[in-house]
Amino acid sequence: MANIHLIGGEKGGVGKSVVARVVAQYLIDKELPFLGFDTDRSHGALLRFYADFASPVVVDRYESLDAVMEAAAEHPDRRILVDLAAQTHEALVKWMDESGVLEMAGELGMTLNYWHVMDSGKDSVDLLKKLLDRFGDRLQYVLVLNQLRGENFELLETSGVLAQAEALGARRISLRRLHEPVINKIDTGSLSFWAAKNKSEPEVKGLGLLERQRLKVWLRHAYEQLDSVGV
Repeated sequence: MANIHLIGGEKGGVGKSVVARVVAQYLIDKELPFLGFDTDRSHGALLRFYADFASPVVVDRYESLDAVMEAAAEHPDRRILVDLAAQTHEALVKWMDESGVLEMAGELGMTLNYWHVMDSGKDSVDLLKKLLDRFGDRLQYVLVLNQLRGENFELLETSGVLAQAEALGARRISLRRLHEPVINKIDTGSLSFWAAKNKSEPEVKGLGLLERQRLKVWLRHAYEQLDSVGV
């Protein structure tokens, strides 16, 4: 049955949407069929950059969230990718509890993977602990250490939360920081990562030869990390 990938982390500005875009591009490049869902009403990255693969979801409407599980049941051959906006955790948990989502997923043989995207700050560690305490071994976890603001994740490593996550089988990957002018030009052009690295320079609003090369190097490392955990 389908694998459902929830790309979250609750905290704003840690790069959840960039991770969702990388996973989407990875699935496209690997020719792995998927369906995307975007919960961000104002800045939906999947809807903006991968519109052919994504649909909107309103987290405070059960019938909207139900579409995620229904898609997984109807299309067991496809991965389900959900980009969770910041501040959606409580609504998601309420829906899961009151709808018996985890029980149904178990009955249907679905796997729910929660990708906790985090920076090196204490807030991300605290939110991870809250997630682990709430769901325990009922979810599969991938910790995404996003080097958006630095490479030192000592707070996580010394907090005891990493050990708690690993005891629950959590896998861990790192996402390098992409040079800011590169991501800014990609976003300005509303380009997929494929378009940014393959289209001609005039089509990507001045993305230079070496900037394109930096994107390719960054994506190659990101794909190696995704290969290590499986999607």
